[in-house]
Amino acid sequence: MRILIAEDDPVSRRLLQAALVKWGYDVIVTTNGKEAWEALQQPGAPSLLVLDWLMPETDGVEVCRQARETPALKSAYIILLTSRGSKEDIVQGLQAGADDYVTKPFDHGELRARVQVGARVVQLQSALADRVKELEEAIANVKQLQGLLPICSYCKKIRDDGNYWHRVES
Repeated sequence: MRILIAEDDPVSRRLLQAALVKWGYDVIVTTNGKEAWEALQQPGAPSLLVLDWLMPETDGVEVCRQARETPALKSAYIILLTSRGSKEDIVQGLQAGADDYVTKPFDHGELRARVQVGARVVQLQSALADRVKELEEAIANVKQLQGLLPICSYCKKIRDDGNYWHRVES
C-alpha cells in the first residue's frame, strides 16, 4: 500500500519515512502541503495520507479540506500527525476531514496501529467499490433481459405484463 507523507521537519520526515518503509509500506514523501496536494492530483495517488498540521504554503488541515471536497479523494484515509494536541485542535482537525489524529512525538506502536487501521479501511472501501461496480453491471444486465419479449415458440404467442398471452399477429 502506498502512503503519502507531508512533513516539513526533516528529522520527523525521515523518522516517519523510515518507520513506514520498515513496516512494508511504499512511501511518497513531500515537504509541504502544496507538494502533497500536487502529488494527490497524479494518477494512482495514495489513498492513505499522513499530514503534518503546521507546514509552509498549505497546512495539513487545508489539505484535508481540499481532499474532502474532491470526489476522487473523498475516500482517502487521512491521519494528522502534529504537535498540536489540545482537545480543540483535535476537534478542529477531525472536523476538517481527518480520520485520525496522532500527536508528536509519536509512539511507533501507536502510529503503526493507526496506520494499519487506515490501511484496512482503505482496503475495505476499495473492495466495496468493486462490489458496487459488479452489482451495477448485474443490474444493467437484468434490465436488458427484462426488455426481451416472452414468446412461446410452440404456440407463437407473446405474454404481456399482466401475464396474458396474445397472438403475435395482434
